[in-house]
Order: sequence, then structure tokens, then C-alpha cells
Amino acid sequence: MAEKKLLLGDEAVALGAIRAGLSGVYAYPGTPSTEITEFIQKYAPAIRSRWCTNEKTAMEAALGMSYAGKRALVCMKHVGMNVCADAFVNSAITGVEGGLVVLAADDPSMHSSQNEQDSRFYGKFAMVPIFEPSCQQEAYDMIGKAFELSERVKLPVLFRVVTRLAHSRAAVEVGEERAQNEFRPANDRGWVLLPAIARRKYAELIDKQKDILDESERAAAIEGEGKLGIIACGIGYNYVKEAAPKASILKINQYPIPQSAVRYLAARCSKILVVEDGQPVVEQDVRALLGVDYKVAGRLTGALPRTGELTPDSVAAALGIKPSEALAEAQCLAPRPPQLCPGCGHRDVYKALNEVAAEFPGARIFGDIGCYTLGALPPFSALASCVDMGASITMAKGAADAGLFPAIAVIGDSTFTHSGMTGLLDAVNDHANITVIISDNLTTAMTGGQDSAGTSKFEAICLGLGVEPEHLHVVVPLPANMPEITRILREEINYKGVSVIIPRRECLQTLKRHKK
Repeated sequence: MAEKKLLLGDEAVALGAIRAGLSGVYAYPGTPSTEITEFIQKYAPAIRSRWCTNEKTAMEAALGMSYAGKRALVCMKHVGMNVCADAFVNSAITGVEGGLVVLAADDPSMHSSQNEQDSRFYGKFAMVPIFEPSCQQEAYDMIGKAFELSERVKLPVLFRVVTRLAHSRAAVEVGEERAQNEFRPANDRGWVLLPAIARRKYAELIDKQKDILDESERAAAIEGEGKLGIIACGIGYNYVKEAAPKASILKINQYPIPQSAVRYLAARCSKILVVEDGQPVVEQDVRALLGVDYKVAGRLTGALPRTGELTPDSVAAALGIKPSEALAEAQCLAPRPPQLCPGCGHRDVYKALNEVAAEFPGARIFGDIGCYTLGALPPFSALASCVDMGASITMAKGAADAGLFPAIAVIGDSTFTHSGMTGLLDAVNDHANITVIISDNLTTAMTGGQDSAGTSKFEAICLGLGVEPEHLHVVVPLPANMPEITRILREEINYKGVSVIIPRRECLQTLKRHKK
């Protein structure tokens, strides 16, 4: 009798990877992908796993494991694809030895992200196969198929999930566990991307495109007999089945798009609606494939919302079906923006910063990615910017170069080691007039309290990067220490060079767990 488990979409991916003979998982925590690595760490501790400093190092470590013949999984949220893009795109040129799956968890509607980018574009750009499950069972089944395809075509595979799938639960039927690959380091010199070799490998990648397309064609399925054709991608399939169960539906879970299947659907239907959660990736491809005279509707035409995640009601509306009253009532609810926890050390940091910054006309505080980004909201309203991981230090430097004074950067401990260290080195080398606050709560708090790569190393890192010892300070952010903290802030703001202040106090949430 088959075993069934109630799993999050993320957990289904994780268990599927474990059962597929996974040897290593490499990741940087980022919602909605974090639970995949946490599940593997908890339920398969023998599998090599440690949180990486950033997504690029994770991708490169996984590529190294693949080079040795083992199956490796890389996990990140969609903006992490920007960080690992150099290694990811080049891995399509080197190819792989052991199966390599790169999981990107996209966040339509920006529930916990700064943009809505669609990772499928990265798969198209790198010209690698892409998988996109529509439910938890497919997430479990497809991760094993992704590893198999990766080893068959000798390419990395991009595996895309979205927030709604990653963070919802369903019963999943699970199978037997496959043994891990044998150790077999690659002997192909194609891993050395000198131009002469890279040109040959790129030609090989182009030659593989037909095989990849054939795989997508075999995976495509058309159901129903309606006159309206619907192309349903990933989780969008569920919304279509709820709104129009009898329509002619081409379900797409694998890319590049199955061109023959699309043409077959177009031949039997007078119009096609493309339902995809994210950006109009497939809609653009279908338009190009069928030509301007064929009617294709979707996000580009306004039939579906251009932004945000899809819902059964938005798909129903595109089909001329009235949305439910329950949705309209839900939209009337007052929003509840997140806040820093009561007693959080970041609160004391912002209180001190606001007090001192008020003494300097024109002061700007440049923020970064983390739970301390909430300092941009009332009651602190402290931050002038928050763009991407590590941008606080380099933006403060650029603003100082332009004449802004004082230019203050606030960055968290995990973000500093992720992407802030190189910016600090730039600032030191250029003798920038900035003050850097590394707000250290001894964990990666925003994503649930994972280990922070630089814990107990920040003073040494800053000194190694060239920060002068007399302008490096560690303080404890507590109300009782406010006079000392504000004094140090004033002195270092007035210093014409790079200063680093490290307020250090453990996150209250991880402290509670440690006490238990």
C-alpha cells in the first residue's frame, strides 16, 4: 500500500528530492523557498546541507557536487536567481555530470519580496529545461523527473514553484527511495570555459534544444472539448479547472512550450486564453508562434490582471463568470502591515539613529533587506531606501561621493556576509565618508532563524577589510545603553571616513527557542 503524507509544496519538493537520491542541498534562506532546505536538514541529516553565504556560492557548490557525479539541489527565492545568474547561465555551457536541479520560488503579489520577476525567463535565457508543477503531488513526482532529465541531457534543470503552491498543504503519495549516485568525477575538459572550449560547448547546447523541446512535447496533455482553448501553466491549471472544467485545456508543466501541442489546440479552437501565474512568458511565446492574426488573450491583453498572483475568481472573470461575493468582502478588510517585534534590538537601533540623525540636516539612512527593513514604516520611518541585498553600504557610498552628509547605512548580519562585504571594501578603498550600522541579531531572523554565516566573525571581517580599529565599535542595543550608543553615533558621523558600529543582541524569537 502506498504511503501518503500531508505536505507543504516545499516539503513535497524536499521529500521528492530525498527519495530521488539527493546527495547535497545548497541554499540561502528566502521566502517562499526556505522550508525545502529546513525539511531536508531535519528529516535527512545525512544529506550534505548547510546554509550558504549567498545564492551564488550555493549554485557553485552544487555545481561542484554535480561535477563529482552526485545529485545536487539548489534552493532560493526568485530574486536569488539574480545573485546566482553568473554561475547558473554558465552551468548550461559546462553541462552537468550528476543531476543538478535549481529551484526558484517565485512570489507573485510580492507577499515578502521587492519585485514580481518570473524565473522562467532565466530558464529561457540559459536555454535549459524548466519544470513547473501545478500541485503538491506533481511537485513530489516532478523533482525526481527533473533529476533524471538533467542527467539524460547533461544540463541543469530549473524547477519553478510559486508562493501559493509552496505554502499550501495537500496529501501526497510517496514512493521508495533511490540510492545516491556513485562518486564519479567528470573527465570532460569542457568544464574549463576558455573561449575555444566555450564556443564548442555552446554549439552543443544549441544542438540539445530539439531534445529538450521533444521532452516538453511528450509531457504536454490536452483535455476537454470546449470551443475556447485555455493554456494553463503550473498552479494556474487548478484555477482553470475550478472556473471552466469543460474547456479545452492544454496543461503545461514543462518548458520550452510544446509547440506542436499549442498548434493543435489553436487548430480546434477559435481563441486561446493563457493562464500563468507570474509574467506573460508563455503568452508572448504563443503569440509569436501563432502569429498576429490568431486571438490570444491573457495578461498582456487585460483579460487577466497584469500584476499580482492569479485566483480562481480572476480566471473566472476572464471567462465572463461573476467573481464570488466572498472575495469582494475579503478585499474590504483593513490591511495589517508587519511590525518589528516588541523588545527587538532593531527598535533600539532606530530610536538611537533617529535621535542623532535629527541633529544633522539632510541626513539619510540607507536600508537593506531583512526584518529591520520594517524600520521604514511608522513609528520609526527611518529609511530612505531599500533596493536589494547589500545595497545600503554602496548606496550610502555613492550618495556620500555626490556630497550627501551624513550618509548612514543599516544592514543586517546575514545580509552583510551575503552581499555587504564587497561594498564595505569599496568604501574603505575610497575613504568614503559613511557610517555603517551592522545590526547583528545573531541569526537570519526574517526567514525563521537560520544560522548567519558571519556570527562571531564580524569584527575580524571589518578589520580585515581595512576598517580602522578605533572606528569599529560593538554596542548592546538596550534602552539603558542609549546614552553610549548616541554618543558613539555622533562621534563616528563626524569622523571623515568609514566607521562601523555593530549593535549586537540576539533576536527575541530565536532566544525563546534556545531557552526552550
